[in-house]
Amino acid sequence: MDDTAGKAGLDSATAARLLGSDGPNCLPAGERRNWRRIASEAAREPMFLLMATAALLYLLLGELREGLFLCGMVGVTLGLTLYQEGKTERALEALRELSSPRALVIRDGQRSAIDSRALVCGDLLVLAEGDRIPADCQLIEGSGLHTDESLLTGEAQAVAKAVGAEGGADGADALHGGTLVVRGHGIASVTATGARSQIGRIGASLQALRPERSPLQRETARLASGFALLGLVLSLLLVLLYGIEHGNWSQALLAGIALAMSMLPEEFPVVLAVFPALGARRLARQHVLTRRLGAIETLGAVSVLCVDKTGTLTENRMAVAALYVPGQVLAVDQAVPVVLSGAFRELADHAVLASAVHPYDPMEQAFHRLAGAQPQAAGATLLREYGLNPSLRAMTQVWQGKAGDPCVVAAKGAPEAIVALCGLDDSERLATLAAADAMAARGLRVLGVAGAHFSGTAWPDDARGFDFRFLGLAGLADPLRAGIPEAIGQCHAAGIRVIMVTGDYPATASCIATQAGLPAATALTGEQLAAMNQQQLAARLESVSVCARIDPQQKLRIVQALKADGAIVAMTGDGVNDAPALKAAHVGIAMGQRGTDVAREAAAMVLLDDRFSSIVQAIRGGRRIYGNLRKSMAYIISMHAPIAGMALLPVLLGWPPLLYPMHIVFLELIIDPACSLVYENEVEEADVMCQPPRLPTAPLFGMRAMVLALAQGMGALLVVLAAYGWARSAMPEDAARAFAFTTLMSANLALIMANRSRSLGIIASLRTPNPVLWLVAASALLLLAAALYLPWLAAVFRFAPLSLAHFVAAMGCGFASLLWLELLRPLWRAGGKK
Repeated sequence: MDDTAGKAGLDSATAARLLGSDGPNCLPAGERRNWRRIASEAAREPMFLLMATAALLYLLLGELREGLFLCGMVGVTLGLTLYQEGKTERALEALRELSSPRALVIRDGQRSAIDSRALVCGDLLVLAEGDRIPADCQLIEGSGLHTDESLLTGEAQAVAKAVGAEGGADGADALHGGTLVVRGHGIASVTATGARSQIGRIGASLQALRPERSPLQRETARLASGFALLGLVLSLLLVLLYGIEHGNWSQALLAGIALAMSMLPEEFPVVLAVFPALGARRLARQHVLTRRLGAIETLGAVSVLCVDKTGTLTENRMAVAALYVPGQVLAVDQAVPVVLSGAFRELADHAVLASAVHPYDPMEQAFHRLAGAQPQAAGATLLREYGLNPSLRAMTQVWQGKAGDPCVVAAKGAPEAIVALCGLDDSERLATLAAADAMAARGLRVLGVAGAHFSGTAWPDDARGFDFRFLGLAGLADPLRAGIPEAIGQCHAAGIRVIMVTGDYPATASCIATQAGLPAATALTGEQLAAMNQQQLAARLESVSVCARIDPQQKLRIVQALKADGAIVAMTGDGVNDAPALKAAHVGIAMGQRGTDVAREAAAMVLLDDRFSSIVQAIRGGRRIYGNLRKSMAYIISMHAPIAGMALLPVLLGWPPLLYPMHIVFLELIIDPACSLVYENEVEEADVMCQPPRLPTAPLFGMRAMVLALAQGMGALLVVLAAYGWARSAMPEDAARAFAFTTLMSANLALIMANRSRSLGIIASLRTPNPVLWLVAASALLLLAAALYLPWLAAVFRFAPLSLAHFVAAMGCGFASLLWLELLRPLWRAGGKK
């Protein structure tokens, strides 16, 4: 039947007008960064201000070439920043596009699929089984519509909806955005969109919570501030000393600016932006989307991983594995066709009668596969349904068969609820619950089934009003995903505790945990958790690997207790009520296949395939990023030592200055891609998943690492200083500057190679492929050749061309620093494991 007949819906013009006035149907989002905002932020960075100041000073002194060159470099650097930041913003926008579902509406009398963000109040939504409801609406036509509101309310049972039911916004005709149609079909009129919907109001409340800065972001901010302050003090002293001694205050100011630029670690924010952005691109290929880039390096420090059972550790593909009727147990082998008869046939038929005709739920699909022919198809009509509720965790459906025959009543639900419905005596109850425990101990999800007949005319208000007869139990297997034990083993080898957090029966959860390789001697239940304070919970969690019968609100308490105990916590979740826990965790991971927009907005990462193995790969990627970030930081600090030293020492020794602002900018063109692209592209160390997580209080760059990096740089500084001292006595000033600068450039390349690997020597690391390294090295040599041998560019840099012999000698001097760097490697190798 065409349910569109007689329903024109909104016309396109009205819909467009309402969309313009009400805004899009999407969750509240933070302020977007356009190119103007990015440019404004970049222009306020200290490095940009120093470059602009130096350019202006050159222009005021009449040195047009130097001034215009620096102005050009300001533009180039700003352009690169806009490209990099814009690319990140476009990637995040693409993620928001991916998370926006489609909606089937009636407009202009025709059905059409539109972006759900274009929905407006008054739109007619066509809903069918399996649809995610994109906005709050009111059911105006439907048949047997049931929705899964667990993502909104925490209740796992489907809720029946009826046309024309009273009760206002919470009535049985009210449908809420973010919930799922699990049975039936219908047409609904949209009543609220975006932030005005119930799910939108929850999403809006989350905007008041600011996500934590990652530990690395806080640490690098402290490092950068310390270097910047030291550079400012030394620059002011240099300006005063040079100005007082030589009386040339303009040159003193240029020398001071060059020293400030040489000591300003502007690469720190660059690597913290580039490493996570490129890492996010790699993780996307492994089915992990990153919403907050700063969470990637934090993921590598995770010490506790809290994961769901269903769909993450298991496949969420149910199959009936065992049936129980009083006194008998039947094992069901999926590989062998089973013929049911007698009590087992009746049990299977009533399990189907208590399910949807065309089921969406994997559990109900399993009952249909077991029963084969559908009892509902034999002319039966569904007359009434009694949904699950907190006081009775069972679902009941009433069917009318042939005229004059009594109605058939079928119920299925939690074993204890079915036992209560049937009024079993103590011995029957104990035997039934013992059978349920035995099934659960095998990792099966257990449901009870009951049946009754009804011939009256007045329906009871509650399913308890029927005279039920206990029919038996059904145990459903949800197989463990392939590779889970291996992935759990990788986590344990990496020093990461894995805690299963599930709403399942404790015995079932413990069995699945054992299969997965988790120690599951004792499970912490939601009832036990509710009786504990936070201190008791934190102490209990130290020895727990399974939390069962946990509701979404209790997940937040688990996260808070683990964090209070000093753990770096990653938490998975899919529902609206999971959002606070996802927000509170250091790394919140939302499920992409079964999660809501609110959960995705609260989480730092989205798991597209809902697989546990993808989380483990993300942790490996996070550790790789942290290791490479540490190598990059070592290179940055070691390279700034000879640059700052050669900006300061020649002036103090009474030699002609070696480095001016244009030289610093030139070096930054090499350092920036080296510290970001080269090191980001390095493979992880072989033992990356055999090391314990970094302690939350451990610095990225402690005193030992700082001393080793500075020792690397001081070795290079001595080589360059000696080269400049010799060159001054052997050639003119501009040629000596070119010789020393070439030595500095080759020392820079040596430092890049020396910091590539903690465990491998320089020669061995050259066999590790990294095409970006050779691209950067080739580009550096080409740029150096241009600066030396193009007359107009050499004039800007105050260079004189070098002979081939002098060029080779300068390059050799720089690479000679590799000998010193190799002597330091054993100390670095030992320090890298701390």
